[in-house]
Amino acid sequence: MTSVLTLLEILVKPLREGRPEVARDYRDLLTTYPELALIPVDAEIAERAADLRACYGLRTPDALQVATALHAGATAFLTNDARLTAVKELEVVLLDELGEPCAQPLPGPPE
Repeated sequence: MTSVLTLLEILVKPLREGRPEVARDYRDLLTTYPELALIPVDAEIAERAADLRACYGLRTPDALQVATALHAGATAFLTNDARLTAVKELEVVLLDELGEPCAQPLPGPPE
């Protein structure tokens, strides 16, 4: 799951670059990807985001993303932003710490 705010964030660059077809492809991917729910921001999420901003000094978009994750019952939050590791209400996982993908395929099961 992710906040509907992700849609706003992911569309900016292709729109800024005059590439509406890329923006359309991103939108289509986010809105139709299996098992991915776009959660709308409501008053409850906004209030939780305000609490997070007050407690941790998060930027509004980050606070909304984390509040949405908490609202949806997430126990972990995947990001590239190390500043979010201050949040204690859920595990913050940094993409950079996950390591590089395997260069070679993993072996199959024994025969």
